[in-house]
Amino acid sequence: MGEILLPLLIFCPLAASLVIFASAGRMGACGIGTVACAGVGISAILGIVLSIMLLSGPVTGMVQVTLWPWLHVAGFSADIAFTLDRVSLIMTLVVTIVGLLIHIYATAYMRDDPGIARFFGSMTLFVAAMLVLVLASDLLCLFIGWEGVGLCSYLLIGFWYDDPANTAAARKAFYMTRMGDVALLCGLLLLATATGSLHIQSVLAAVADGQVAPSGVSMAALFILAGALAKSAQIPFQTWLPDAMAGPTPTSALIHAATMVTAGVYLIARLHGLFAMAVPVMALMAVLGALTLLMGACTALVQSDLKRILAWSTISQLGYMFLALGCGAWQAALFHLMTHACFKALLFLTAGAVIMRARHEQDIFRLGGLRHAMPGLTAAFVAGASALAGLPLVTAGFYSKEMILSGVWPVHFRLPHGWGLSGHALWGIALLGAFLTALYIFRCVFIVFCGKAGTATTDRTSRLMTVPLGCLSVLSLCGGVIEMPDTFPSLHLFSAFLDPTAIPSHANGSAWPVLAGAAAPLAGLGVAWVLWGRPSPVMREIPGQAAIIRPVRTGQGTDALYDYLFVQPFRLLAWLTRLDILDHAISGTGRLTRAGSARIFMARTSFLNMLASWATCMIRWADRLLGQFQNGRVRWYAAWIAGGLCAGLALVVLS
Repeated sequence: MGEILLPLLIFCPLAASLVIFASAGRMGACGIGTVACAGVGISAILGIVLSIMLLSGPVTGMVQVTLWPWLHVAGFSADIAFTLDRVSLIMTLVVTIVGLLIHIYATAYMRDDPGIARFFGSMTLFVAAMLVLVLASDLLCLFIGWEGVGLCSYLLIGFWYDDPANTAAARKAFYMTRMGDVALLCGLLLLATATGSLHIQSVLAAVADGQVAPSGVSMAALFILAGALAKSAQIPFQTWLPDAMAGPTPTSALIHAATMVTAGVYLIARLHGLFAMAVPVMALMAVLGALTLLMGACTALVQSDLKRILAWSTISQLGYMFLALGCGAWQAALFHLMTHACFKALLFLTAGAVIMRARHEQDIFRLGGLRHAMPGLTAAFVAGASALAGLPLVTAGFYSKEMILSGVWPVHFRLPHGWGLSGHALWGIALLGAFLTALYIFRCVFIVFCGKAGTATTDRTSRLMTVPLGCLSVLSLCGGVIEMPDTFPSLHLFSAFLDPTAIPSHANGSAWPVLAGAAAPLAGLGVAWVLWGRPSPVMREIPGQAAIIRPVRTGQGTDALYDYLFVQPFRLLAWLTRLDILDHAISGTGRLTRAGSARIFMARTSFLNMLASWATCMIRWADRLLGQFQNGRVRWYAAWIAGGLCAGLALVVLS
């Protein structure tokens, strides 16, 4: 049964995408939204059914299906095959359930857009590509889904292509993630060369048995890490994600919560056995994650665009996940990925509803006092902000961040040449990031929803938009109680689900790290209230301060640095080689080809015109000739009939 349902899990959103694209806009907005939601909804139902089957089976059970063999070359083989185990099941449920809620929201958000068919066709294709990535048994098959989500992100970020800024943002995301894709492909080729296979279980088994040299493992892990960093917008590839806000808000929610940027985290968690054998790469991953979470939080703190605040918060939260992965706490990374999908989708969808009702105003300093006009949206945004900040006990984000902090604290990396890296320092950076997270997100809450009223608002939010917000609010607040910190009552359902054979740990360590993790977001909330929440806030937008914080708002000038280091040298090289002989030869060949083509076209046109003229003359001559026979004189007709009859009789007699 599972072998039948698993391919259907991917086929349903893919079929919905094909139907929508094939309709070419002939269906109405309601029909298009229904087809898209049905495709993703059936996939979500199948995911739930498969999860029940998986949980009711053996502890180490999984569902595997091979659709067809793909490559068999010189001892290397690759198949189009899918596997559903406990790790991929978590991601499958996140992609389908959160994706379904986003699609339901989008049916109301995009109903008046003339490109709604193109939008939902790309969105459902996005979900299908992500499911291919998640469920692939083979890394080469996974790479197909990896490239698929990159293509769909390009289509959706540049959805409103009439604005050149949107197409520029789409190209930027495409180029930067392609650099990571090249690195990932190099890592896959190294693994294929060393192990003779790209089947995930075979690769992990070969690495664990020592069949791959340590240097080969480290190089492959480093290349794969580069691909994951680019896809998840981590240092040094973080600049594309804030500009990706150019697309529609449901697109931003899907990219940030359930698909594109989580792909890198899932890939490393999937290959955690490979990275465990490359300690220097793990240390590098942890350091980059720590730096990214701190940089993303600092940058979000000075943003004035509502959606860009959420974009930089995504970069920061992904930094937490990479920090956990680097410290070996891959289960904590997946747990935070799951909770982050809920509250980040909630924040983006609520922000989209606020922006729509505020006449498309996104500057937080031009908004204000919206809690009176939008009490429901205010409650939803506060729920998402509380989960993002990790307010203790009442939000899902608290439990997932505590799991990360608990996994980082005891780590110590022993590096070559006597070097070492303590997890205590990384824990301190993560704790500072928790404080800054609460500070910047409640800065946004107090400025947008409190204080004096700013932009005038329109009518009420559509019910199709409020239902997903309600569901995500519940998940953001209650979805984390399945995994408690060690100092709390023993409840570790999530970690036990991922690894049922593991022996539960009963840590008797000090409780103060947990208390510190709970106190940091509360301190951030308090400082945000003092600075922006009181009737007479201490901090406000001051004319002239933009010049001071502009470098921070643009990501510490990373775009300008990359432009100086990479873009301008290529432009200079192009200018210096404008007189290149080969270039002129190629250009001359092109001009000659165009000229020859024009001459051939003219000759062909002249010949066809002459042929048409000759044919016309022949038809006219034949018409005049036949006109001599059809002159309306009956005696002539009778004579011709008699003559023809005589000629026929003569032929018969003579023959």
